[in-house]
Amino acid sequence: MVYDESSIQFIRDALMVTLKIAFPLLMAGMIIGLLISLIQSVTSIQDQTLTFVPKLLGVIVIAIVLLPWIVGRILAFTFEMLQLF
Repeated sequence: MVYDESSIQFIRDALMVTLKIAFPLLMAGMIIGLLISLIQSVTSIQDQTLTFVPKLLGVIVIAIVLLPWIVGRILAFTFEMLQLF
Protein backbone atom coordinates (compact mmCIF):
# COMPACT_ATOMS: atom_id res chain seq x y z
CA MET A 1 0.00 0.00 0.00
CA VAL A 2 1.50 3.32 -1.09
CA TYR A 3 0.88 6.43 1.00
CA ASP A 4 0.83 9.91 -0.39
CA GLU A 5 3.70 12.04 0.93
CA SER A 6 1.35 14.89 1.82
CA SER A 7 -0.78 12.68 4.07
CA ILE A 8 2.33 11.48 5.90
CA GLN A 9 3.46 15.08 6.32
CA PHE A 10 -0.01 16.02 7.60
CA ILE A 11 0.13 13.28 10.24
CA ARG A 12 3.67 14.28 11.21
CA ASP A 13 2.65 17.95 11.59
CA ALA A 14 -0.44 17.02 13.61
CA LEU A 15 1.65 14.92 16.00
CA MET A 16 4.21 17.70 16.41
CA VAL A 17 1.51 20.25 17.25
CA THR A 18 0.03 17.80 19.75
CA LEU A 19 3.42 17.25 21.39
CA LYS A 20 4.13 20.99 21.56
CA ILE A 21 0.76 21.61 23.22
CA ALA A 22 1.00 18.69 25.65
CA PHE A 23 4.62 19.25 26.70
CA PRO A 24 4.06 22.19 29.12
CA LEU A 25 1.11 20.44 30.74
CA LEU A 26 3.02 17.20 31.19
CA MET A 27 6.08 19.02 32.54
CA ALA A 28 3.94 20.89 35.08
CA GLY A 29 2.46 17.61 36.30
CA MET A 30 5.89 16.00 36.48
CA ILE A 31 7.51 18.89 38.37
CA ILE A 32 4.63 19.18 40.84
CA GLY A 33 4.69 15.41 41.39
CA LEU A 34 8.44 15.51 41.98
CA LEU A 35 8.12 18.35 44.50
CA ILE A 36 5.29 16.62 46.37
CA SER A 37 7.27 13.37 46.43
CA LEU A 38 10.27 15.22 47.83
CA ILE A 39 8.10 16.80 50.54
CA GLN A 40 6.57 13.40 51.32
CA SER A 41 9.96 11.76 51.68
CA VAL A 42 11.23 14.54 53.95
CA THR A 43 8.16 14.51 56.19
CA SER A 44 7.64 10.69 56.03
CA ILE A 45 4.04 11.14 54.87
CA GLN A 46 3.33 8.23 52.52
CA ASP A 47 -0.22 8.95 51.37
CA GLN A 48 -0.47 8.14 47.66
CA THR A 49 -3.54 10.32 47.12
CA LEU A 50 -1.74 13.45 48.31
CA THR A 51 -0.09 14.05 44.93
CA PHE A 52 -3.29 13.86 42.88
CA VAL A 53 -4.97 17.12 43.87
CA PRO A 54 -1.88 19.39 43.54
CA LYS A 55 -1.04 17.84 40.16
CA LEU A 56 -4.60 18.29 38.94
CA LEU A 57 -4.78 21.90 40.13
CA GLY A 58 -1.33 22.69 38.69
CA VAL A 59 -2.16 21.29 35.27
CA ILE A 60 -5.50 23.14 35.23
CA VAL A 61 -3.79 26.43 36.14
CA ILE A 62 -1.10 25.94 33.47
CA ALA A 63 -3.78 25.05 30.91
CA ILE A 64 -5.74 28.21 31.72
CA VAL A 65 -2.62 30.39 31.56
CA LEU A 66 -1.50 28.84 28.25
CA LEU A 67 -4.98 28.73 26.70
CA PRO A 68 -4.39 31.67 24.29
CA TRP A 69 -1.13 30.09 23.12
CA ILE A 70 -2.77 26.66 22.71
CA VAL A 71 -5.68 28.10 20.72
CA GLY A 72 -3.24 30.07 18.57
CA ARG A 73 -1.23 26.94 17.78
CA ILE A 74 -4.34 24.96 16.89
CA LEU A 75 -5.72 27.78 14.72
CA ALA A 76 -2.40 28.24 12.91
CA PHE A 77 -2.23 24.51 12.22
CA THR A 78 -5.84 24.44 11.02
CA PHE A 79 -5.34 27.41 8.67
CA GLU A 80 -2.15 25.85 7.32
CA MET A 81 -3.90 22.55 6.63
CA LEU A 82 -6.90 24.25 5.02
CA GLN A 83 -4.58 26.20 2.70
CA LEU A 84 -2.99 22.96 1.55
CA PHE A 85 -6.36 21.56 0.52
